[in-house]
Amino acid sequence: VFLCVLQAAAGILCYVGAYVFITYDDYDHFFEDVYTLIPAVIIIAVGTLLFIIGLIGCCATIRESRCGLATFVIILLLVFITEVVVVVLGYIYRAKVEDEVDHSIRKVYNGYNGTNPDAASRAIDYVQRQLRCCGIHNYSDWENTVWFKQTKNNSVPLSCCKAALSNCTGSLTRPMDLYSEGCEALVVKKLQEIMMYVIWAALAFAAIQLLGMLCACIVLCRRSRDPAYELLITGGTYA
Repeated sequence: VFLCVLQAAAGILCYVGAYVFITYDDYDHFFEDVYTLIPAVIIIAVGTLLFIIGLIGCCATIRESRCGLATFVIILLLVFITEVVVVVLGYIYRAKVEDEVDHSIRKVYNGYNGTNPDAASRAIDYVQRQLRCCGIHNYSDWENTVWFKQTKNNSVPLSCCKAALSNCTGSLTRPMDLYSEGCEALVVKKLQEIMMYVIWAALAFAAIQLLGMLCACIVLCRRSRDPAYELLITGGTYA
């Protein structure tokens, strides 16, 4: 039963790691430190390794192999240590998110031109629609951008318009049509939430691995105390 749980845990770990990669891809313009993805890389590697560990543990348990069970415990211990490292790195990078976003977000907004579908423009429009925000702190931040000064139409991108409004033009003369909250705080919150998924996943499966090591050790101890098989002699013949 535990080995089935271990295999399921491996799949969930890989899913969490993949989710982090996909989500970060949407916000990579706002976060320049690629090392933040290290915890996600590690848990994907750990998830893959857990599949192999599960097979080793299954074979060792069925065959009651002391060597196999000992190997299983040692590998689980190494993976447990790795997940503790993931938790520590997760907390470190989670604390750095706000500084990283604050450092890069102005540069991204100043690179907006409204037409480039592959760079800052696409990233900003996506974030403003998804998080329902406008500007860095509020919609007035657009007045300081190069794009706003070049267009000279006193309006912000249409991605600032509230989703429920179909006739919004982004004009600053109608601020009630625009999202009032800035994007910086929401991007920081989103990235910190993602990092917390990694931390909680690593903690949860570290606990599962502790249970696995305990189970394997119990089997090993019981196996070492089992008496050797003896022949039962009855009436001068072997039974």
